[in-house]
Amino acid sequence: MVAQRVRDIEISGIRRMFEGAPAGAVNLGLGEPDFEPPAVVVDALVAAVREKMNHYGPSAGLTALREKVADRYRAADPDIGRENVIITAGGSEGLMACALALYDPGDEVLVPDPGFVLYAPHARLAGATPVTYSLLEARGFLPDLDEMERKVTPRTRALVVNSPSNPTGGVFPKTTVERLLSFADRHDLTIVSDEVYDEMVYEGQHITFAGKGDRAVVVNSFSKMFAMTGWRLGFLVAPRALAVEINKVHYHMIACPSTPAQAAVWAGLGAAEEATAAMRTEFRARRELVVQELNRMPGIRCVPPAGAFYAFPRFTWPVTAYVAAGDLLKRGLITTPGDAFGPLGARHLRLSFAASRPNLKRGLTILHQYATDMAGRRRTP
Repeated sequence: MVAQRVRDIEISGIRRMFEGAPAGAVNLGLGEPDFEPPAVVVDALVAAVREKMNHYGPSAGLTALREKVADRYRAADPDIGRENVIITAGGSEGLMACALALYDPGDEVLVPDPGFVLYAPHARLAGATPVTYSLLEARGFLPDLDEMERKVTPRTRALVVNSPSNPTGGVFPKTTVERLLSFADRHDLTIVSDEVYDEMVYEGQHITFAGKGDRAVVVNSFSKMFAMTGWRLGFLVAPRALAVEINKVHYHMIACPSTPAQAAVWAGLGAAEEATAAMRTEFRARRELVVQELNRMPGIRCVPPAGAFYAFPRFTWPVTAYVAAGDLLKRGLITTPGDAFGPLGARHLRLSFAASRPNLKRGLTILHQYATDMAGRRRTP
């Protein structure tokens, strides 16, 4: 008999669309850069395998890599060291380890709506109750602190934040980060900050929650910065006492992260910054292309995303997001329905501009034709 916790969890709308796509469909659904990892990273992986680095390593990760990750955050807090860092099997495992280490049955966890598809299910799997706070287009996809004050209760244990945001592309300014920190301190909450898109910012700058007192855990990933999504390697940065507790859960989930992959990433940190910068420059250009084309389509409005690599256009068609995404799938375009990220995404689609320019143009052509057809349908008596 399947456990109740599993029966309450559904497959994400992202995967549902991807796995139901016809052959040859244009994929603007998955958030995956169409680049390959930098040569220095690939060469280091091959060398690690050949040099017999193919065995178990420390549960929290290789000391040298943890040191390099800590270096990355010392500008935020000079006291951050390798003891604050755990190398994880991607950002997803880091988020799950945090949920199991932080949430007790009966707790409440504030999660964004729209927000990434893992936050609420992770809370439920830990026996906690996710309570949503809104990220509205009218507010620039930034949280409303007054609303959050109304939603917090004595059972609220944690606050999940994501900047740059998947799916909205919103980026928290410094004032928002400071207000969220004050809110968490006032209500004795732990902040779980998903920062996997910190290298992909086009307006403003990324402000990390790392090193901001003793109540913030930052989850990050090498998947986006090095275009190595399939390698499944990420990390988290936490206050030292909390890192010890999270590492217990982490051990029971994966024992230890991939040794050769860690060696490869160690070689890339500091040596592959140009490759990451080039990818960011290309994504910025694609963002301009996508937003411009979307805002030319009937029934669509798109606010330019400040970060990540997703457009989150709002539509006015007389159908749900799931119906629209299903219709587009039949026409050969994979998108993600906005309500896969929460009820407030119901009138949105998420499109990834991490795809190649030819695929973006093909996909936007399909979407433009669908938008035109929907506009014609609305005019029909």
